[in-house]
Amino acid sequence: MFGIFKKKSEKEKLQAKYGTLLKEAHTLSTTNRKLSDQKTFEAEEVMKQLEKLN
Repeated sequence: MFGIFKKKSEKEKLQAKYGTLLKEAHTLSTTNRKLSDQKTFEAEEVMKQLEKLN
């Protein structure tokens, strides 16, 4: 009925995860470069999964 109970698709979940990982990487870039690079790497892996879905 208004999309209240609509489940997210796999693509939507991955896009949300990608966005949060990039945001975390950006905030960590000022304090801990190593963790920032790790988050960026994880975001790239999520993007590869998204490209496979398309």
